Amino acid sequence: MGLVSRAVHNAGGHVLGIAPKAVLPRELIGDTPGELKDVPGMHQRKAEMARNADAFIALPGGYGTLEELLEVITWAQLGIHSKPVGLLNVDGYYDSLLSFVDRAVEEGFVTPAARHIVVAAHTPHDLLAMLEDYVPVHDADEPKLSWEMAEHMIKSSSSDDHHTSLLFSR
Repeated sequence: MGLVSRAVHNAGGHVLGIAPKAVLPRELIGDTPGELKDVPGMHQRKAEMARNADAFIALPGGYGTLEELLEVITWAQLGIHSKPVGLLNVDGYYDSLLSFVDRAVEEGFVTPAARHIVVAAHTPHDLLAMLEDYVPVHDADEPKLSWEMAEHMIKSSSSDDHHTSLLFSR
């Protein structure tokens, strides 16, 4: 992300870095162009990034990228935000993830409306065009949560050492 933030900053764009206090020492995050905001932890980091974002773009990445991507998709599904979520599908990197989601729709785990939360393109230019044209599609019966409700849920779960999440539904 350092390369992307430097390119945006050098092109005159606004850069807001949000980092947990534990990783703020320069030796851990390096030089940061633009504004840097510290937060207590990772849950707060993601909520703050989501509040400040106009859209979400996932570049090819690993577990951390997938975790953050799936969380913003889930937040959109719950009605917490209506911002576009895009995948920069370089050389088909996200093809298997998109196939997985399509299969989840076929099997009834993801609604067709929720499938449209994510857009994907092979080039930055095409992805930005898709994000600009994005119109959210919502299920009539899906729950609507607010940022405040979501933050309360996050605080409640992070303070409970015995919290368990279920990884299935139907």
